[in-house]
Amino acid sequence: QVQLVESGGGLVQPGGSLMLSCAASGSIFSINTMGWYRQAPGKERELVATITSSGRINYADSVKGRFTISRDNAKNTWYLQMNSLKPEDTAVYHCNAVVTTTHYYNANYWGKGTLVTVSS
Repeated sequence: QVQLVESGGGLVQPGGSLMLSCAASGSIFSINTMGWYRQAPGKERELVATITSSGRINYADSVKGRFTISRDNAKNTWYLQMNSLKPEDTAVYHCNAVVTTTHYYNANYWGKGTLVTVSS
């Protein structure tokens, strides 16, 4: 099994910054894609950013220029640096990984989420 654990959420004022971290553990052979998704109250879960094992990065238009995704392959950990935060960034942020384990190829795993609240 694979576990993903997020950290770093909290309350921040508009214009502020936060960094989220996601650590993966378990029977991991390799992690293909690491990503962040978010779900605001009353809305569907949406993609925020992804990064592949080759370093290809994709951002949602709404966060381009403000958020930066990065990964530390040696630690099976990835990060989301969020700058210039806006109230509309308020959501539960979930990390996601496409993982090859000792039993499964490219299986999809999710973290439980961490709440980010942007408010004055």
